[in-house]
Amino acid sequence: MIITRTPFRISFAGGGSDLESFYANQTGAVLSTAIDKYMYITAKERPSGIFKNTYRISYSQTEIAGNREEIQHPIVRECLKTVRIDRRLEIVSIADLPAQAGMGSSSSFTVGLLQALHTMEGHTVSPKCLAEQACEVEIDRLLEPIGKQDQYIAAYGGLQFIQFQPDGRVFVDPVVCSPETRRELNRRLMLFYTGLTRNARDVLSKQRANMQQKAPILRKLCEIAHQLREILTDGRDLNQFGRLLHCAWEAKKCLEPSIHNSYIDKCYERGLAAGALGGKLLGAGMGGFMLFFCEPHLRNRLREALAELEEVPFALEPEGAKVIFVGTDQW
Repeated sequence: MIITRTPFRISFAGGGSDLESFYANQTGAVLSTAIDKYMYITAKERPSGIFKNTYRISYSQTEIAGNREEIQHPIVRECLKTVRIDRRLEIVSIADLPAQAGMGSSSSFTVGLLQALHTMEGHTVSPKCLAEQACEVEIDRLLEPIGKQDQYIAAYGGLQFIQFQPDGRVFVDPVVCSPETRRELNRRLMLFYTGLTRNARDVLSKQRANMQQKAPILRKLCEIAHQLREILTDGRDLNQFGRLLHCAWEAKKCLEPSIHNSYIDKCYERGLAAGALGGKLLGAGMGGFMLFFCEPHLRNRLREALAELEEVPFALEPEGAKVIFVGTDQW
């Protein structure tokens, strides 16, 4: 039995510039961090004599399949092909946060499953390899209209500045800042769940359309990502980080009207009125989790202003996907 743990992520700025329709012509840039909320994947070989040589896949539903091609979950099916594993397995996923909520859960699932399958086969794989294979599965094979940032932050973990080059290369650079700055950043970030889930595919498909017209907005978001990194490296005025988050959110809303709605806008406005300096809706938009940047002495006031939303305490996570258990099956 193998169990992997892969973090979810918070993307601060630059999302959308990791789409090939943008970075094929100019370098994209994202500032992102892993957090201490995870996707857990358990993979275990099933004894054929007892379970009739089948796969059992358990996620939001449970399916039984006689061979790889019968597996309905597309990511599971393609990951098995990628690792070229033919043994009949039981695969179970457990998540700390809901799916389709802007936290990169799909890519955390893909990266974590690839890690588990490679480990079962005795392979040691790098974060770079995991991220590249996850991108191949989700983008190249399954043709999901998503970018590359989620796969890389899930694999690498930490607080990262990620650049996407026109030739397809991805550079992952840790943000160099003091432990005090990292702690203060964490103290000023608050996460709230709106209760709304959405399919990012629809929003991202619309964002990819007319990329030439949207490129100036995405360039601005890349510039903000650069500025956010500089603020953390400098470590002197973290409140400017919050103000830039606000600028990034205002810019992102211009990419596609469906990114936000009246309910999201009202929640955000109440957050600002309560003292937050900035924030954003995470992921592609429409729902999921809202992030706010708030000075510590105003945190309770922000909680009261958003009392109908569920606050989710979190911490920045330094590690990426990892194997947390290796057991020996004995039948």
